[in-house]
Amino acid sequence: MSKPLSDPKGFSLNQLLYNSVIGFLSLLLIALLVALATRLIYPRIVNNRVESNSQLISNVIQIEVLNGCGINGIARSYTEVLRKSGFDVVEIGNFDHDTLEKTFIISRNGIMDNARQIARALGVSETNIVREESPDFYLDVTVIIGHDYEQLNTK
Repeated sequence: MSKPLSDPKGFSLNQLLYNSVIGFLSLLLIALLVALATRLIYPRIVNNRVESNSQLISNVIQIEVLNGCGINGIARSYTEVLRKSGFDVVEIGNFDHDTLEKTFIISRNGIMDNARQIARALGVSETNIVREESPDFYLDVTVIIGHDYEQLNTK
């Protein structure tokens, strides 16, 4: 029979291997216990959009302002105008083309009163309001600024 391999101090390699495995498994067990305790103390929060007609939905109209005339900074300028009027502008950007003659407003959630309120604030004709409902949009209204921006209200 052969003797187990050992080093000069009398430790066998099998003992060293077993101790290493036990140490690794102990560290793994401690990490799992810490993860479990953390999950119990700080549970994961599920963030779902609230359905309509809830008391939790804000009365503030959320707006996207897009530049449809190609003038640099025009969407940002009218964002400030709308914010001063009490609207919540949550997104600013450029429309897909910059040749839009008239400013128009798109009702994204189907509530036309919101779009009309923004049209009155900017001085946009109600004939330039379009309804385009989509469940993918979390905005109420999109405003696209056209080349008639100088005729819009800035107060």
